[in-house]
Parts: sequence; C-alpha cells; structure tokens
Amino acid sequence: MKLKNIILILIFVFISGCVGYSSTGVLGTGVSIAMDPRTIGTQIDDSLMQKNLRAKLLLMDKSYLLNVKSKVLDGRIFITGKVDSVEEKLKITKLGWEIKGARSVKNDLKIKEKFNFKQTAKDVLITSQLRTALITNKKIKSANYDIDTYKKIIYVYGISQNEDERAEVINEAKQVLDVEDVITSIFLVEDLRVLKN
Repeated sequence: MKLKNIILILIFVFISGCVGYSSTGVLGTGVSIAMDPRTIGTQIDDSLMQKNLRAKLLLMDKSYLLNVKSKVLDGRIFITGKVDSVEEKLKITKLGWEIKGARSVKNDLKIKEKFNFKQTAKDVLITSQLRTALITNKKIKSANYDIDTYKKIIYVYGISQNEDERAEVINEAKQVLDVEDVITSIFLVEDLRVLKN
C-alpha cells in the first residue's frame, strides 16, 4: 500500500514538473491544476472533450479556429464567438451535443456583422480590465476563470470556491466601464459531480 502511494506521488511530481503550475499548455483547460477543485480525472476528461470539440469544429470549417471558442467544465460545454448564420449556430450546438460525455451545451455564439474596429478594441479593453481586476482581487482565484467579451457583454466561465467568491467575480465584472451586461456560468465547487478528496 505504501509503495503504491509513493509511486503515485512520484508520478504526480514528474507530471507536475513537466507541466508546471498551469494546465493550459497540456490539458488546455486554462485552470490551474493546483487550484482546480475537480479531480485530475475530471480535468483530463474535460480537456479531452474540449480537444475533441475543437477538432470537429476545425473539420467543419477552418475559420472556426479564430472565430469560435469553447470551454468544458465538468462535462458542461460553453461555446462563444461569431458565425455567419443561424444555421451555423445550430450545427455547432448539435456538434457540441455529439461530444461523448456532454452533460449540457450552452451556445452563446453571435451572428457576424460588419467588422467594427472600435467595437472590437473596446471588447478587448473590457476583457483586459476585468482580467486585471480578478488578478488583483485577493478574494478571487483568478486562474479559475475564463473571460470573453462581445459587444460590451462579458461572458465569465469558471469554478468558484464559494458563493462569496462568485458574487465578488460578478461584482468586479459589473464595475468595468462601459459594460452593458454580464453573463456568467460560474459553478460552485459543491456543484461539481466529482471533487478532489
């Protein structure tokens, strides 16, 4: 029994030495492994689902590489970005449901309009301001959140340790200048189906 535990610890140290503190590069989740309340198995499952969805999206249309973003948390799929038509939006939603292990699919894709540099620059600025606010707020584990902004509407995805942290994230988002709405998909640790022991 002790030998098994020692082997597991050595494997974990080896993997964490190769991966570093963030799972962004290898697992693609963008959430710090050390702070993520999901089990390693759930993190890997989510990462595999996300990579599978990305691959299918790219097979459908290469432009989705830049125009469509996806996030998988605890088997729940979130899709944001821009597409040319309502039909594309429906096809992508269907594709999300076809991913093995999908518990839900939330599609926040918008239909493309004429490119507006000023609007795009404003959205990037809003995202940057919120990211900075989350990083500097000591009550928030900022690595556990992804942010996307479209037409002054902020979309926040992530996992909160408790209700206070979730409220703090929403409050920070609402305080960003020029934000028209905040749409969140923030799960509490207790909402996850499998937690670290």
